[in-house]
Amino acid sequence: MTSAQAQTQAVTPDFNAFAVRADFPILQQQVNGQPLVYLDNAATTQKPEAVIQAISDYYRTDNANVHRGVHTLSDRATHRFEQARERVAGFINSRDSREVIWTRGATEAINLVAYSWARQNLRPGDRILTPWLEHHADIVPWQMAAAACDAEVVPIPVSDAGEIDLAAFEALLDERVRLVAVNQVSNALGTINPVQQMTAMAHAAGALVLVDGAQAVGHFAVDVQALGCDFYTFSGHKLFGPTGIGVLWGREALLEAMPPFLGGGEMIETVSFSGTTYNQLPFKFEAGTPHIAGAVGLAAAIDYLDGIDRVAAAAHEDRLLAMALAQADAIDGLQRVGRPAHNAGIFSFVMQGSHPSDIGMLLDQQGIAVRTGHHCTQPLMERMGVPGTVRASFSMYNTEEDVERLFAGIHKAQALFG
Repeated sequence: MTSAQAQTQAVTPDFNAFAVRADFPILQQQVNGQPLVYLDNAATTQKPEAVIQAISDYYRTDNANVHRGVHTLSDRATHRFEQARERVAGFINSRDSREVIWTRGATEAINLVAYSWARQNLRPGDRILTPWLEHHADIVPWQMAAAACDAEVVPIPVSDAGEIDLAAFEALLDERVRLVAVNQVSNALGTINPVQQMTAMAHAAGALVLVDGAQAVGHFAVDVQALGCDFYTFSGHKLFGPTGIGVLWGREALLEAMPPFLGGGEMIETVSFSGTTYNQLPFKFEAGTPHIAGAVGLAAAIDYLDGIDRVAAAAHEDRLLAMALAQADAIDGLQRVGRPAHNAGIFSFVMQGSHPSDIGMLLDQQGIAVRTGHHCTQPLMERMGVPGTVRASFSMYNTEEDVERLFAGIHKAQALFG
């Protein structure tokens, strides 16, 4: 396929991938003498010029600490910081911005719940359920909390296709289960999990639900009220925003009952050596100077996405994935890992006679960025019977030409290693 053909296919009445791609400066470069093909979006997405400019403008004109200053710069910084919280609340359809807690990312958000909710509420013999699909960030914090409370973490079985076994999940739901922690989209296989259905099932059994939305928010709209979950987490850097900023959303009544995660400035009302009183929501969970520029950048990313037809963008990603899977199935010796019926833009595979890292390095020599390894999902890799995979993950700025170049690289790897 020529570049002209690819460009024609990437332009539809509702979506123009090349116009979107032009908004991302990093994608205009060459790597190892070849135009960059960036297919590591499940690890982190690239940033549009609007996000880069918003962060730069903040540091150039408004940089100051927030909330307690009485000078103009502090007022402006505080306004932008809290305006960003409001933007996030609207983006996920939170009932109140007080339910939006700033964190460093989804990992810290999950740890916050594991420390402030789980350690206060788990009792000996209680259970937390989490699928074999989960990222380590949605396993290890629960193990730590369970160990402290003499509780246990029980895996929810998944099928060979990489989908949660709902019948097995239902069988596990009993009076011992206090929490279900599940990702909305698997970072390793792309599986879109039925979290709304799972939440209803968990609630019927008396359990709370935390949804890790880190992989979901970059692909489709999220409505926490429609999902019905109790906690929702995501990271800015997988939503075309900056690193080091993330969100914990939680139901107000739950957050009010939870003790602070960290102590220090901002999270207090009064401090004395006779005792300390804590600040109101959301500030009691936000000790210290926050990542103000990160919040500003995340708001800019949401503003940017507001200008995109996300349904059309998702259809474009689905088309790229279908293209990739069709070509993959035609290659002898290439084994797809996971075949979920509903997939958010991830193609994960191994190839006979070659190590995933070798394939990744050979692709990089051709300017193609993919991820190799266990993707922080070692239990899932064990379940699927592989030590790791090559993972190509698509976003709205990828094109048909990117897919063609990926498979040209895979054919070269097969010729070399096969």
